[in-house]
Amino acid sequence: MKHVSEIKHAFEQYLQKKTAHLPHESEIAHLLKKVWHENREEFRELLRKIPQDIRGEVLLELPEKIKDEAIENYSSDELVEAVEALQSDDAAELIEDIVDVDEDKSEAVYEQLDEEDREDIDKIRSYEEDQAGAWMQTELFEATLDEKVQDALKRLRSLKEAGELENVHQLYIVNDEHRLVATIALEDLILMDFEKTFREQLKSKAFRAVQATDDIHDVASIFEQYDVSVLPVVDHDGRLVGRITSDDIYDVIEERATEQIYNLAGVNDDVEQEEDIRAVFKNRATWLFVNLLTAILASAVIGLFDDTIAAYVPLAVLMPIVASMGGNAGTQTLTVMVRQMALGDIDFANAKSALIKEITVSVLNGLLFAVVMGVIAWGWFHQPMLGVVIGLSMIINLFIAGFFGAAIPLMLKRLNIDPAVGSTVLLTTATDVFGFFSFLGLAKLILL
Repeated sequence: MKHVSEIKHAFEQYLQKKTAHLPHESEIAHLLKKVWHENREEFRELLRKIPQDIRGEVLLELPEKIKDEAIENYSSDELVEAVEALQSDDAAELIEDIVDVDEDKSEAVYEQLDEEDREDIDKIRSYEEDQAGAWMQTELFEATLDEKVQDALKRLRSLKEAGELENVHQLYIVNDEHRLVATIALEDLILMDFEKTFREQLKSKAFRAVQATDDIHDVASIFEQYDVSVLPVVDHDGRLVGRITSDDIYDVIEERATEQIYNLAGVNDDVEQEEDIRAVFKNRATWLFVNLLTAILASAVIGLFDDTIAAYVPLAVLMPIVASMGGNAGTQTLTVMVRQMALGDIDFANAKSALIKEITVSVLNGLLFAVVMGVIAWGWFHQPMLGVVIGLSMIINLFIAGFFGAAIPLMLKRLNIDPAVGSTVLLTTATDVFGFFSFLGLAKLILL
């Protein structure tokens, strides 16, 4: 749907029951984002026309700034309808978004929800943002051990017809204390004897579950490692409290990757979402100030050898090459280490082998480019010893790049700091300082 008139027509056709289909919520949100930038009146008019049964989904697809304005334009009654149409995990998320915009409106919305919805939302919001419980949905297809298969299937049919259950992957079997004792895939369920109970047919089989207090990033790693689409969530006593589906894990993985990219660049992902230029300016300026201090440190090292540079001008021409090669080599190592640590491929148990690998690769690259740059410097300035100086410096600086590129994220992880935060600044400082010191120091010893 490229034009506003087309989306309006689609809404009207849907509301008049002339069609059963609408563009996907993400497509509608994408259009709303375009309209918001071009015409705020059209944006507000479109908000009014979004069918109530998909209004909540559309809101959750919008960028934060646009979502906030949309929430402001809806009444508490309209937001109640939006929340009630959502699954529990999305409902809790939308309530949090409303709280951020208007606490009074969120209180009014919350009070109008029925008791069951409030209980589900309260349960989810009771967990920390980085805990699995905060990402779970409480809608479940579950059965007791002594329930017949046919009775469970009848309940599933009624739940689906009522729209109370979506994306059913498994049936969860619980005992009298509501502790999870088994999971049954739907394809296995339809092969059971419908006249018998689950207790009569259940075979001992291991299953995976996560605790509500588990770190959500650890849960995401389980999804990635075992390629599962859903996992049950239990409390500390093993009682079934919810489930986490792969669509939520995709959001976790995307958020984690975005945060790492931003941290490597020295910017805050939350601040970058803001429209306030002053906040973005302040955040970036802080890191640029840190970079300025490290650049001054590197310049101070150069200042120690000002007499050497004055006596041998070609050194000034070649210095940036040494620093640039070291910085780029270090960034390669740093990026690989941070990403593999995030994926769980590198931890303290295999840190030594990872460190040796990265240093080896960097030294081999140092030897290669030492020869290449040595020949270039020799031919450029007709000074064979100048080629020796830059060649040796290239080896030293790429060794430094490999060592610090691997060691810095490991060190930050040991200190319980995100390995991506500050790594680039520390690495640049190391490669610049050691690069200039080795190059100019060797020049002073060998050439002068």
